[in-house]
Amino acid sequence: MTTTTQTPTAPDSRTTSKVTRLLGDRRLPVLVTAVLFLVMYGVGLSRYQNYGFAEPQVFMNLFIDNGYLLVAAVGATFVILSGGIDLSVGSVIGFTTMLTAWLVERQGLPLVVVVPIALGVGAFGGFLMGYVIHNFEIQPFIVTLAGLFLFRGLCLVISKESISIGDSSVSSLAQTQVQLGAGFLSLGAVIALVVLAAAFYVLHYTRFGRRVYAIGGNEQSALLMGLPQGGTKIAVYTVSGFCSALAGLLFTLYIQSGDPLHATGMELDAIAAVVIGGTLLTGGSGYVLGTLFGVLVLGLIKSIIQFEGTLSSWWTKIATGVLLCAFILIQRAMTARKKT
Repeated sequence: MTTTTQTPTAPDSRTTSKVTRLLGDRRLPVLVTAVLFLVMYGVGLSRYQNYGFAEPQVFMNLFIDNGYLLVAAVGATFVILSGGIDLSVGSVIGFTTMLTAWLVERQGLPLVVVVPIALGVGAFGGFLMGYVIHNFEIQPFIVTLAGLFLFRGLCLVISKESISIGDSSVSSLAQTQVQLGAGFLSLGAVIALVVLAAAFYVLHYTRFGRRVYAIGGNEQSALLMGLPQGGTKIAVYTVSGFCSALAGLLFTLYIQSGDPLHATGMELDAIAAVVIGGTLLTGGSGYVLGTLFGVLVLGLIKSIIQFEGTLSSWWTKIATGVLLCAFILIQRAMTARKKT
């Protein structure tokens, strides 16, 4: 009788296999972002414990101060998941603040009428960009860049100067607080969390969400499967335009004014939050909850710099750039693993 002996698996091969499986896990970037946020928050607690960093309201302020960015980033998540890009986000936000201030202060319209007008304009702008991208087969970068210049130019058409809002209804909504234990959230923060929950449901529990992932993952395969590619593409840009307009309304409540320079470059902050949150720039992979952590990480960087007191605000941009490069490298490693 012949006996066979099994060669034990080498430790190096087992380690390599574990690393390979880890890099192939779609949840890895989200988990990294969540851990990064917890580590940064822990550092803040230990370093600034005598300066009130441990107060519950400091954590709540991350949502209050970044609610409008969260809404804009949620809209950008839809677009990036589909394999596209939207550079018009910041300009739509700025235009919404100007339009709202002009209609309320100069035209005397009530806020209840202005809100649907602003949301409709934003959604329609997104629809037009999506329509041009699909029907004329033009790169999203070019079309949304044109949208960026268009909406920023429209801001200057309305007014070259800032328009302060003194309307009592705007002030009342801006000062509304929702108590949560020892802290509170603003109305804008609550709306942002509702938008986040709605986006989570749409992306993970509806046909539309599955189409977004399918088109972003492999557009040709989605086309062969008979998925409505054109309608889905147009829809994601419409969602992004709507979210940008809503973010503009929340920013108006936060700042209580309209200015042609408001939200300049905020599209880059939104894209950075989405990428840091783990959504692949190539599309097809990512989670909207990761976008939440991306926004919180960016907001926490600002808070830590404020508590430090000796650092310039430009360190926010530097830290964002470093994190963005790190997460792009993680994405590169993941995509390289999928190809092998």
